[in-house]
Amino acid sequence: MMLKDLYNDTRQHMQKSLEALEHHLATMRTGRANPAILSNIKVEYYGSAMPLNQVGTVSSPDPRTLVVQSWDPSMLKEIEKAIRDSDLGLNPTNKGDALYINIPPLTEERRKDLVKSVKHYAEEARVAVRNIRREALDKAKKLEKEKHLSEDDIKRAETEIQKITDEFIHKIDEALHKKEQEILGG
Repeated sequence: MMLKDLYNDTRQHMQKSLEALEHHLATMRTGRANPAILSNIKVEYYGSAMPLNQVGTVSSPDPRTLVVQSWDPSMLKEIEKAIRDSDLGLNPTNKGDALYINIPPLTEERRKDLVKSVKHYAEEARVAVRNIRREALDKAKKLEKEKHLSEDDIKRAETEIQKITDEFIHKIDEALHKKEQEILGG
């Protein structure tokens, strides 16, 4: 039972690393209109910084346009300022009822920079997964020292932990490949 808990715990921690990578990748601009690229934008709303999704909605009516509609029309100017001030390089157009953001195609140089960034995030996720593997192996060895597990159990545990690690490294590589294709092909 102890090993099953160790495997589940390891899997959960690795899943969190994968989800963190997927969140980073979702917020990266790829030349296509994706509402997730605005998810990190904070808007000054009556004296406090609120996430954009709490003051309005973001939609994508076509592959090159994002539309931001505020629940409070008087907030459009603040939302516009927050988007302009972000490091996304976007320039919203205020049409009174909503903000329209044209997503320009990426330059070749910008695409290469984005791919480098994506690879960096993927490598951070791989390192996190490998650290989780090391911690799981240390916990298994500790159980052996406390005489809860035999040497054979430890060998099986090492094999299973490596299988889980390989599975998550593969998922990270898939997410990296998908995002690279999106950036280079978009």
